[in-house]
Amino acid sequence: MDSDSDSVRRVDRRRLLGWSGLAAAGMAAGAPLVGADPGHAAPAPTDPDALVAPEPSGHDRIPPDTRPGGAYDRYVAKLAAEDRFSGVVLLSHLGRTVLSRSYGMADKEKGIRNHEGVAVNLGSAVKPFSAVAILQLAQRGKVRLSDTVGTYLTGFANEIAEQVTIHHLLTSTSGLNHPERDPHRVFHSREEVHEFYRQWTRRVKLESAPGTGFDNTGAVFAIAAQIVEAVTGTTYWDYVHEHVFGRSGMTGSAFYTRPQWLTDEHIAHSYMLQADGSRVDAVRNLDKGSPNPYEPGKNPGRNFIDYAGDGGFATAPDLVRFAHALRNGTVLDRPFAELFAGPKIPQGKGKDGGPAPAHPSFMAYAMPAKLINGQWVIGRGGANPGSTANWHIYPDTGWVGVVLSNYDGPPMQEIIEQEMRVITGGR
Repeated sequence: MDSDSDSVRRVDRRRLLGWSGLAAAGMAAGAPLVGADPGHAAPAPTDPDALVAPEPSGHDRIPPDTRPGGAYDRYVAKLAAEDRFSGVVLLSHLGRTVLSRSYGMADKEKGIRNHEGVAVNLGSAVKPFSAVAILQLAQRGKVRLSDTVGTYLTGFANEIAEQVTIHHLLTSTSGLNHPERDPHRVFHSREEVHEFYRQWTRRVKLESAPGTGFDNTGAVFAIAAQIVEAVTGTTYWDYVHEHVFGRSGMTGSAFYTRPQWLTDEHIAHSYMLQADGSRVDAVRNLDKGSPNPYEPGKNPGRNFIDYAGDGGFATAPDLVRFAHALRNGTVLDRPFAELFAGPKIPQGKGKDGGPAPAHPSFMAYAMPAKLINGQWVIGRGGANPGSTANWHIYPDTGWVGVVLSNYDGPPMQEIIEQEMRVITGGR
């Protein structure tokens, strides 16, 4: 093959490895595992095309440090041995699991160990699903991203109703504040939680002109969820369960209620670090939280069910399935998937004047998009009392990385940096 043809082949191959790559290559989420833990292997696919490996190239090789026994595996194992990490890590490449490890206990009282199929509380890592729900409605012509809050909802101050758009909500540039909440309140039903968030969001105030600054308030995603409800006539929980989790094949993911969390053995309990170094079950001990609901140790499990920006639960394989559903057009049409993940707002120094991001960083819809060693990396992290979560999609090369911990306080930033380093080869 001459050099020009070879160049074209590489460009076309790179394009295949983007959002539509898995479908074009015939890959599937259930493809056989590569070097995964014994006992975690998925059944062999019946479609022979799913076994066809892509032509080797720089982007198709599996770096040794991503494999079992590699640098990433050794790093997380060390944290687990020191009781600094409990949960699941998973690395997937082109639909095949490269590394899957589970550590610690999902429920210490019942003696249930963590495993790949355990669901962990997501915290803010659930927020991108709000954007997917909105974009599904946008591609059907039910909403426009330039529509203001007042187009669909009542009860907001005029300056909010008339100036803050859906686009502002999804890019966290609304200029809205985060109203205070009673950290000691315990909820007892879906209806009570729903009414609370309806009233709570009406207390938001405009602190800066929409589009001029960056905010990270859960209120904006609660407002986005209420727009979904106003347009569809169903609750946000039910809409996301059917149209996001359901379409993506995320069978172990949901906005579970507290009674389900207490009784369902596939939902990991969250273990919250105390001042004396011990950990308590945040689900069974509602009285152990900090009085500040926005700091580590905040009101654990007091919501009967989490709302749009606060939690929900997912398994590690389900988050890989979500990435695949984005690529193959299952959950969003490809143009809207690209709109969802595309960089929009450059991120510089934070509100506190802290350092600029280490890599070129932008806000996509409800999640950051970064350039790491020449590769786009998109995803979201989050934390709640006793849990920490992070998932990343590497659309240029077909990788997905998931970290789900039912401990709070693990060195998550270091874990993420290790993940990015072994996948991208960067620093």
